[in-house]
Amino acid sequence: MSQEIYTAEPEATRRSAGKAESSRASRGWWDRHADEYQSDHGVFLGDDRFVWGPEGLDEADAGLLGPAESLSGLAVLEIGAGAAQCSRWLAARGARPVALDLSHRQLQHALRIGGGVPLVEADAGMLPFRDGSFDLACSAYGAVPFVADPVQVFREVHRVLRPGGRWVFSVTHPIRWAFPDEPGPEGLSVAASYFDRTPYVEQDEQGNAVYVEHHRTVGDRVRDVVAGGFRLVDLVEPEWPAWNDQEWGGWSPLRGNLIPGTAIFVCVRD
Repeated sequence: MSQEIYTAEPEATRRSAGKAESSRASRGWWDRHADEYQSDHGVFLGDDRFVWGPEGLDEADAGLLGPAESLSGLAVLEIGAGAAQCSRWLAARGARPVALDLSHRQLQHALRIGGGVPLVEADAGMLPFRDGSFDLACSAYGAVPFVADPVQVFREVHRVLRPGGRWVFSVTHPIRWAFPDEPGPEGLSVAASYFDRTPYVEQDEQGNAVYVEHHRTVGDRVRDVVAGGFRLVDLVEPEWPAWNDQEWGGWSPLRGNLIPGTAIFVCVRD
């Protein structure tokens, strides 16, 4: 697959970015950086672990989708699956997962690892499935932080879920947007307004976005969940465990012991 090469470092800025631009940027960024991402984080993620975020909270311990013994036979959609590590964990417990991602290169890594999980390349805002196709849906840092219209994604998830189905997704904790994305002491002082929803954009020399991440406050996320048709039943803020000594971007033991880095929203389709 041919990939565009950028000769200059992207410029980081805060500016508006719509649905189409955000989607193009995400597809391109993950296609270009999938190899590096899987190389850097593959050991931590494993081939068949279900980890909700850099803190290392494991679904085997958290049970946010329900007791592991209850997953057998359930149809599960993983959105923003990357190399489908979470889907393999689900398959090992008897579930019938489908791993969906926008990035062709990420799904190639899923094929490399193997495991026989069905893979679908598609945009989370236009899910290529019939109404009521799944019992559960999940996303560990997939899609939601990068889309300009999360309500559209949530409505699509609502559509493909059966009544009573759970939708559980993790994102960067909104409070972290007020702090520099640094793992050390320099990342402990507030540097921006928590209420500034202007997207973070990295753009090339022509001003084209090559990476986009959208900020929503906690209240925004709750309202988006409700607007998508869901009932919020839990909001989990994982604490940093003593065993985890790694740094991952702005996540670190230093920061993790002081401020939350991840928010996990547990939702139900009534």
